[in-house]
Amino acid sequence: MIQGDLFPVGENISPVDVKTYMAEHEPESYQLLDVRQPKEFAESHLPGAVLIPVKELQDRLNEVDRHKPTFVY
Repeated sequence: MIQGDLFPVGENISPVDVKTYMAEHEPESYQLLDVRQPKEFAESHLPGAVLIPVKELQDRLNEVDRHKPTFVY
């Protein structure tokens, strides 16, 4: 997670905790960031996820809303 009020910056949380968070919050209130390769993203990704491959992440951080909790996978 890049930033958020519920979980500290950089904290690793379980998929179960993310799923619970998603169920309890509106999709507009958080971000899902998929850092895998485009082929992997095309094969399967979470609804609403944004693709920014990990190799591009440093150059594309401006696309991440730092005011929302961001779950990276």
